[in-house]
Parts: sequence; C-alpha cells; structure tokens
Amino acid sequence: MMKTVFGQSHVPLSPAVRAGDFVYVSGQVPVRDGQVVAGDVGVQTRVVMDNVAAALKLVGCDLSDVVKTFVILTDRKDFGAFNAVYATFFPSAPPARTTVEAGLMIDITIEIEAIAYKPL
Repeated sequence: MMKTVFGQSHVPLSPAVRAGDFVYVSGQVPVRDGQVVAGDVGVQTRVVMDNVAAALKLVGCDLSDVVKTFVILTDRKDFGAFNAVYATFFPSAPPARTTVEAGLMIDITIEIEAIAYKPL
C-alpha cells in the first residue's frame, strides 16, 4: 500500500495522508490564517468542518467521501449546539462518529479528525 502526505503544518503533522483507498485527515481546529476563530461551539464547528473539507480537497475528496469522524468537545453541554451544525455538513448518510469530552491543547471548544474512503 502506498502512502502519500498532503499539505503542510507549522506543527509536525500532515493535514491529510492517503494510504491506499483511505484518506486520514488530522484533527482540525477552528483556525483561519493562523488565528483561532473566536465564537461559540457553533461558530467553531463551522470553521472546523470547513477546514476538514479543505484538507480533503487536497487529496481530491470531499465530505461525501467521509466514512468516520472523531470529535473532541471541551464541554459536554455543547453537544446539542455542535450536533445541530455538524448535521448541516452531512444532510444524508452521515459517517460513523465518535464524540468525546476532553481538554484540548489550545483554548478552543472543538477538534475533529476524519477518515475518508475514495478508491484510487
């Protein structure tokens, strides 16, 4: 199986990695132009999902190719607001998902990683 990395980051990770027919998107955070986007979990979820979509685009994929996401929320009370926004990005046949509450490395409300499937 061939592995190819896509994109660059200021930290030691690749935004996306293709391994065979699967694409792995590193955890995306609510950052634009190197700055954290202020706002509640709804605002930050939109930015994170846009960043997931941008990472997928580097590999020639889009959100419809996503088969699994892993979501980290810093506050379980944000689950409803997050879920409402997240659902707009997957209006039908949403991917499998795991959602947990945990602390994050920077002062944000959410981080999302994704796995996509798109045969070569």
